Amino acid sequence: MSGNPYIYLFWMAVVTYAVRVLPLTLLKRRITNPILHSFLYYVPYVTLAVMTFPAMVQATRSPVSGALALAVGAVVAWRGGSLFVVAVSACAVVYLCELSMGM
Repeated sequence: MSGNPYIYLFWMAVVTYAVRVLPLTLLKRRITNPILHSFLYYVPYVTLAVMTFPAMVQATRSPVSGALALAVGAVVAWRGGSLFVVAVSACAVVYLCELSMGM
């Protein structure tokens, strides 16, 4: 990276600000298109999933134990487990899996 880092920071701030302000200034009316409305409804959930799922797999010593904990946590959550129960079950799976693999 050559050049002045403040220039890069300035352009990063401009782009970030533009991404946040342009929709507010260009879209004055309520969104009535059901497809676009549905897409925008799920964007926060997808963003959270994209940041969380790879971190769950890569945070352990072995990606296998992380993937297994992700699967068990998803099943426990699907069956109605609370956040605490899901977290404890995922941690237990990682511990037992890595214990069995000798890590």
